[in-house]
Amino acid sequence: MTRLPHLLKERSDQTFLVLLFLFVCILILGNAYGTEGSAFHFSSFTLSVWGKYLCYAVLAISLNMLWGYTGLLCLGQCLFFALGGYAFGMYLMLMIGEDPVYHTTLPDFMDFMGMSKLPAIWKPFYNPVVAILAAAIVPGFVGFAFGILAFRSRIKGVYFSILTQALTYAAALLFFRNEFGFGGNNGFTDFKFILGADIREESTARWLFAASAVLLAGVYWLISWMLKTKFGKVQRAIRDSENRVRFSGYSTTHFKVFIFTVSAMIAGLAGALYVPQAGIINPSEMWPTKGLDIVVWVAVGGRGTKMGPIIGALAVNFIKSWATRAHPESWLIILGAIFIFVVLFMPNGLVGLWYQIKDYINKIKNKKTHNNTAVESA
Repeated sequence: MTRLPHLLKERSDQTFLVLLFLFVCILILGNAYGTEGSAFHFSSFTLSVWGKYLCYAVLAISLNMLWGYTGLLCLGQCLFFALGGYAFGMYLMLMIGEDPVYHTTLPDFMDFMGMSKLPAIWKPFYNPVVAILAAAIVPGFVGFAFGILAFRSRIKGVYFSILTQALTYAAALLFFRNEFGFGGNNGFTDFKFILGADIREESTARWLFAASAVLLAGVYWLISWMLKTKFGKVQRAIRDSENRVRFSGYSTTHFKVFIFTVSAMIAGLAGALYVPQAGIINPSEMWPTKGLDIVVWVAVGGRGTKMGPIIGALAVNFIKSWATRAHPESWLIILGAIFIFVVLFMPNGLVGLWYQIKDYINKIKNKKTHNNTAVESA
């Protein structure tokens, strides 16, 4: 893949953060003060949709940390996203209140299964701080444990990708089981309150959308800072030639375990903010096909760049929203065609398209100059 150093300039970081801030302000102000029915009004549904897109962008960045900068293609990033969603979803389920049918404060699926009291593992999740911490710690712990086993065994390349997909598939099957205690096939849904606020209020939609943007900005800044450090240089060196890094005296295992753990924690936080805006979390979010979707987002936007995964996640999901309404039966074909086209003709993704066009034009100019020189010499 052609490297794009021009995309890593300081000015591009500031421009992105300013544009993100303006985008958030426009949507929030349009929702709060725009006249309903006008072009300047944005409904709570629109805010929730774009909030989910921003969470997807954070998820794409987490994969890009592994695939784009470290050379580790993880097909199970959706597992960490879902684990974070489930962790925060446990808090949201406990905030629903008394069930009108069973007249208990237990989540409805527990009543359906005949459970009489709340499992001990659920009790700490009455505290939202515990839920937020768990949304990062639980995926991080799973990522750390899996990373230790995989990287100490020197597993890499396609074998690593297959193992991450197998882990995701096994976890999905586990969560689909009703007796596992997390809602089975239906998962968690019908949320009502979050941090004391009604989750259906427009004001709640606004601050959830703003929180998603803050998370995206924070993760983007973290990546930008990391790339400038010695750690970031070693990270990219592992991608380009891991053996040389190891022979230089660095423990590549420790670096990869740390990066894998941090990317899992970032994906978990994205999942935690996604759940209250989507209104549901179930095992389908960790199905292996979801992991492939994230790979497409990063590839379309441009892996190994800071803005590429963001652009790819927003673009592909925007197209998906249109295609699933206009041509629902053709969406998977469209997605496959997009991925094939990018791999064959846009190896640097949307972010690198302008540089690819410039290189092509320069080659044509150089070829013409060379031919003219040859004719004059003759």
